Formats: sequence, C-alpha cells, structure tokens
Amino acid sequence: MTLFIENKTEWDSPFELENITKSVAGAVLEMEHCPYEAQINILITDNSGIRELNEKYRRIDQPTDVLSFPNLLFEVPGEFYVEKGQEAACFDPDTGELLLGDIVVSVTQANAQADSYGHSLLREYAFLIAHSMLHLCGYDHMETAEAEVMEKKQEAILEKLKIIRA
Repeated sequence: MTLFIENKTEWDSPFELENITKSVAGAVLEMEHCPYEAQINILITDNSGIRELNEKYRRIDQPTDVLSFPNLLFEVPGEFYVEKGQEAACFDPDTGELLLGDIVVSVTQANAQADSYGHSLLREYAFLIAHSMLHLCGYDHMETAEAEVMEKKQEAILEKLKIIRA
C-alpha cells in the first residue's frame, strides 16, 4: 500500500501519523479482502480548508471532520470489481496499485471531537481514517442498516488495532 500524506496545516502530529494511517487503512483493506495493492491520498487540513472542499463538492457551507472521495464505483460494498476497459482509470500505470481514492481530515474538527467524546486524538484520527476507508470501499451510512454495518466494521478495526476509547 502506498500512502501520500500532505499536511496543509502547522499541525505537528503527537503520534506517528504515517504508521497509524497505514495500520488503519491496511486493516480495512484486509477486512474487506481487497485483492489489490492500493494507493490512497490523505490531505490533512483545518476547518477552513475542509469547509471550502465541503462547499465545493457537497454544497454544504460548513466544516466537517472527514471527506472521502472514492475512485471506484461499487455495486456491492467491498466487492473490488474493475470493469473491463476501465483499468487505466483505476490503476497507477507505474506501480499497478489500485487508485482507491482521497481522504481529507480536518485536524481542527478531530481535536474538538476527541475532546468532546473524551478520548485521545489518536483514537479520533484512527476512527476517521477507518470511517473514510470504508467509504472508499463502497460503504455508506445514509440508511440505518448501512450505518449499523459501518459502525460494526469501524469498531472491529479499532479493536483489532487496540485503539480504544481512553
């Protein structure tokens, strides 16, 4: 797996950002039985930056904690099927890795939510990456049943990695 992490803030992570991101993303891909090596882009921003993207892409003029931009369209969540003739749009020609998508995290929002929920920033960041990775794998939470599936998967990933609420 290749991660491209770009930090557009002055934030200096209090934990090993790349290691945690890779651990969580890898756990999701393993859980989902992704048959490919994957490439994921991560942008670390603040509330101003994510608000701008949220307005541009979702027409919601407010900050949010995380945005996901999947590169694949899934008929069934977690089924990594690439249509014949679409390989060029789905795989990096140099590495052969699946271009899974982009994740944008607001560290401002992550910090506020960690404080609000009474757990560590590490736990909140890991949760946001797990949540967003599931979106990149085709999951959503618009319906109650979908939300329950995502919640169970998120918790299982964090439990597996021993990233608990503390």
